[in-house]
Amino acid sequence: MNPTVLFLCPHNAAKSVIAAAYFDRLAAEAGLAIKAASAGTEPDAEVAAAVVDMLQSEGIDVSQNVPRRVTLEDFANALRVVSLGCDVQRLAANGPTITNWNDIPSASQNPMAARDRILEYLRPLIRELSEAH
Repeated sequence: MNPTVLFLCPHNAAKSVIAAAYFDRLAAEAGLAIKAASAGTEPDAEVAAAVVDMLQSEGIDVSQNVPRRVTLEDFANALRVVSLGCDVQRLAANGPTITNWNDIPSASQNPMAARDRILEYLRPLIRELSEAH
């Protein structure tokens, strides 16, 4: 099983979906054998339509993604955990270090601004992981 970076947001309907989708794209471009996973603490019924549309316009299809609740197994299997506005310290008390990206704009209101800020974080993360693996 490939190592994963777990992206978490409360509803697993926008920010974590964007982060995971772009992580997978950037990791593949960098030849990095690490995959993204995403989940939420209070998952919505579906991924936000604005996020699906934005990613679709950039050649990434998340239309079949279904938001899901994060599990202890997710933490156990994660190489790294990135929280985008969740309080998950208590869930991952014995798991990997959690990085917080709490300044991401609302993806449901402005998916492009959220994407741009997420990419500002993802590029150095990909570089760091590439150097370490």
